[in-house]
Amino acid sequence: MGGKLLLLQNGPKRDGVARLPERFAGWGLDVDARWAYAGDFPDTLAGYDGIFVTGSPHGAYEDIPFIHREHDLIREADSLGIPMLGVCFGSQILASALCGRDQVFRRPFCEVGNKWLDVTPAARGDEIAGEIGERVYMFVWHNDEVRADHPDMRIIATSDLCPNQIWRFRDHRVWGIQGHPEVTKEQAVVWFEQSRATMERDGADIDALKATADEALPAKTMLSKFAALCGATAA
Repeated sequence: MGGKLLLLQNGPKRDGVARLPERFAGWGLDVDARWAYAGDFPDTLAGYDGIFVTGSPHGAYEDIPFIHREHDLIREADSLGIPMLGVCFGSQILASALCGRDQVFRRPFCEVGNKWLDVTPAARGDEIAGEIGERVYMFVWHNDEVRADHPDMRIIATSDLCPNQIWRFRDHRVWGIQGHPEVTKEQAVVWFEQSRATMERDGADIDALKATADEALPAKTMLSKFAALCGATAA
């Protein structure tokens, strides 16, 4: 077995459509999946080789016990040099914990769609983003957003509506991804249908999303490279 990954699940359902515990375990990691949303956190960070932070319907700025506790955990993990990767809310709470609560804000309207993101020179040679190319395709869906002007952030990718789609904290092994590279094409179609009412309320065209869904394999290299950083044996 490879390294040990702490996977913080921040949704009202413990296991999301992406089946991330199985994904990371398939790469040879020893996955400790904790339902942070329900207050399930480890007593110590000793022994973990990496932390993955999932999405959530909540905002990183909300006054909720699990969100406060996760802020503290993130700061402790960074002080210990534990690699971290967050998607969607995961990206936002990493930014909030490490760069300040004012870094996450509510957008005036939702950004939702399968989109091409423009990749910045900061991706060159990056440990997890080095193979995503000059543009990278993925599904994005967010009402909250991380600001792009903090001096401790290296912006790796942007979209036409969001200047901070992928970022890194200083030169630490800490990354945030606003979109959803973790979802396969098959899983995306299921997710779109399951979330039809909410996505349509946010302005999505579900049929168009299904028609343009993609495996987004270059984006997924960020996940496999992060797993390798954490000691995966088959990523």
